[in-house]
Amino acid sequence: MTQFRRDNTPQPKPFARMLATKRFFARSVLLAEQVLPRTLIPASLVLLFLSAGWLGLFRVAPLWLHAAMLLAFFAALFFSLLPLTRIRWPENADADRMLEERNYLPHQAIRVQDDTPATDGAFGAALWREHQARMARLVRGLDTGLPRPDIARHDPLALRAVPVLLACLAFAYSYSNRAGLVTDAFRLPQQQVVAADIRIDAWVTPPAYTGRAPIFLTGRQDTGPAQEQPPAEEKALITVPQFSDLTVRITGVGPEARVSYAEAGGSEPIVVPTSDGKARSEPKKEPQDTAQAPRNDVRNHLYKITKDGTLSVGGQSWDFKITPDSVPDIAFDGAPRPTANASLEMSFLAHDDYGIAQAWAEIKPLDEPPAGARSLYPPPEYRLDLPRRNAREAKGTTSRNLSEHPLAGKRVRITLVARDAAGQEGRSVPQDMILPARQFFEPLAAAVAEQRQVFALNVNDLPRAIDLNDALTLYAEETIPNLTHFLLIQSARTRMALARNDDMLRDAADHLWEIALGIEDGDLSLAERRLRDAQQKLSDALDRDASDEEIAKLMQELRQAMQEYMQELARQAAKNPRMAANPDQNNVLRQQDLQKMMDQIENLARSGARDQARQLLSELQRMMNNLQAGRMPQMGEQNNAMRQQMDKLGQLMQQQQQLMDETFKLDQALRDRMQRGDPLQGEDDELFGQDMPQDPGQRNDPNGQPNPLDDMTAEQLKEALKQLRQQQEGLGKQLGELQKGLEDLGIKPGKGFGQAQREMKGAADALGEGQGEQAVGNQGRALQALREGAQDMMNQMQAQGQGQGPGQGVPQYGQNGRDPLGRRQQNVGPDFGDQVKVPDEIDTQRAREILDAIRRKLGDSLSPEAERQYLERLLDMR
Repeated sequence: MTQFRRDNTPQPKPFARMLATKRFFARSVLLAEQVLPRTLIPASLVLLFLSAGWLGLFRVAPLWLHAAMLLAFFAALFFSLLPLTRIRWPENADADRMLEERNYLPHQAIRVQDDTPATDGAFGAALWREHQARMARLVRGLDTGLPRPDIARHDPLALRAVPVLLACLAFAYSYSNRAGLVTDAFRLPQQQVVAADIRIDAWVTPPAYTGRAPIFLTGRQDTGPAQEQPPAEEKALITVPQFSDLTVRITGVGPEARVSYAEAGGSEPIVVPTSDGKARSEPKKEPQDTAQAPRNDVRNHLYKITKDGTLSVGGQSWDFKITPDSVPDIAFDGAPRPTANASLEMSFLAHDDYGIAQAWAEIKPLDEPPAGARSLYPPPEYRLDLPRRNAREAKGTTSRNLSEHPLAGKRVRITLVARDAAGQEGRSVPQDMILPARQFFEPLAAAVAEQRQVFALNVNDLPRAIDLNDALTLYAEETIPNLTHFLLIQSARTRMALARNDDMLRDAADHLWEIALGIEDGDLSLAERRLRDAQQKLSDALDRDASDEEIAKLMQELRQAMQEYMQELARQAAKNPRMAANPDQNNVLRQQDLQKMMDQIENLARSGARDQARQLLSELQRMMNNLQAGRMPQMGEQNNAMRQQMDKLGQLMQQQQQLMDETFKLDQALRDRMQRGDPLQGEDDELFGQDMPQDPGQRNDPNGQPNPLDDMTAEQLKEALKQLRQQQEGLGKQLGELQKGLEDLGIKPGKGFGQAQREMKGAADALGEGQGEQAVGNQGRALQALREGAQDMMNQMQAQGQGQGPGQGVPQYGQNGRDPLGRRQQNVGPDFGDQVKVPDEIDTQRAREILDAIRRKLGDSLSPEAERQYLERLLDMR
């Protein structure tokens, strides 16, 4: 608050300056209230003019319209500015009146300061001064406020908002490629330059299987002459995967921009045409002079990059270096092999830089078909089970049953093929083999299957198949004891005779195959087929990422088919007296095991681990393919003789192993006697070469009982070694008889048996001289030679189709001899101890040195009690 003296005498000069200032502001407000309403029309015209320029009206309008618009704008602006000439500067009285009215001052508080009393007199003058002082106190708190132009009274329809909104829209549009400039209003159309006002967006999209993100080459780029390009030597190479998609999008007004890609080493650049993608606008009708005609649309140029090169677009360029997408590699991991139920099992190794999408095996017949031959069936399909999708490294084993295909039992050439996501295919070195065929033990079933194979491989041989059928039923009373089988065979002949096209022939072939399976093992084959179909449906559903509901439905079908198959398998196994009498408890396939495995497959599929579910399903298929219950061949005289020879060989190897163990124990006991000071009359140096340290104490056998050898003297132990010579010579004679028996059966004894014969003779000579250590070495080498000879014998038996080799009853998967359920693999025939390593002479000597060191340490009385107990446990003395 302004302070006054008690006498309230006003200060003329400060008050006058304050009042003059308030009057100046008040006069300015009054002037603004006069100007603003009169500038409403000129401002609207200016905004409309700017909007027309930004929207490009002056650029596209013809000359007469251009001139008319420009003249109309200037004329309207001139006449709208005329009211501004009638504006006058407000007087002080107008300012005082405005301040009094807007501040609600009574008694004309401002104007009274300039008035004088109408009468003279001292009392009147004093009274007047008091009145002025009171009014002056009111004037000091005056506020001029803001101008009040009252625009609504001059524009009651609010049309003033239209130019403002239009100007805002035009200003936003002015940043687009098709916008105009305000300066276009002052240029004639023929003087306007076709400006290169275009936007170039370019990016590279690597293939989806690479997992790499798109590479953006540019954002908004103007290709005018002022655009500066970096020197060529400063440009960075852009590395992209092969088969990447290059996209160039050109938007805006300007001449046609040329898009080209110059491949490294190419003669001329490749012009990239526009695509028919959705982003491209409808084609416009272009003038004849395309060089000067601007384009105002969106053009997409697409190109697949396969080689190094340079992209050029309207004066800009980018250099690309391609990361080649190599062809997948795939190879066999071991030779293809048959399984117990005539399935074909193949192990493979595959590699690709970005991942393998598919893998399969091409199977083609090796035998040249006759001229004009026509097969009813295409080559068999064999899809390889990949561990997971788009795996860069793939290693797996696949088992498929192709025994139903007519090529089963024929020589074929198998080639593995791997394809990546880019469509490139890699092939393996082919393998030739006989495609596994189902072995029919019923002669009638084999004859029916032969009829089917004859005309299925060559339709022209249908008459021969009919003749075979007639020959089969010629003496039906003797060859076809079952009336049902006879009627089925007759119906199959009728189908073959009435067949008029390939579909009818395939129906007859399928009918013959079902007849053969029914004759062979009844409902077992039908149950097996339903199981394979259920497994294949589930595998296909996992490949296409089917819904959980469909997976659950297919899993239920698989469980039902598995239960029926296992029931039939159990019935067939019960009919086989050989398997019923000698079941292998280690390889009993329980329903609980299968149920647990199928539950795990379903849980993996529902949790999203489809790759693991497919892998486990493949293991289940392979395990089922190796089941052989109920399908043991009926052994003839030669097979019985072969089995006897195999059993003899197994017994011979077991006896040789036992003899070697006994020789080793006697020799070890003899050495212990020599260490305790019981030499053989000066022969200790000859036998052992040096004095051995003393070893106190008495050894026990592994059962904790005193060793009976400890009661024998050195002379007795040496005599016991000599007595083992007769047993060794007896084993040599048995080996000779075994070789003679194999020759009678057409099996040529391998080199291993000859080597074993020589080692046995050397062991007998060493035992005769009491040389136990040398005898143990000969016996170990004899055992190893026997195993090699046994393996050679098994290979010859497999080649003759008489043995149980790989893929014919012996599962060839898993680790450490275990199947996917953790059970030991079944080993048909005698156990030749292939997994047992027989110690040679060096290993035996090393073992003796270790035992001697332990005994010396044990004889040290200063050793702690804990260490002594540990050493005694090593020697099995506690």
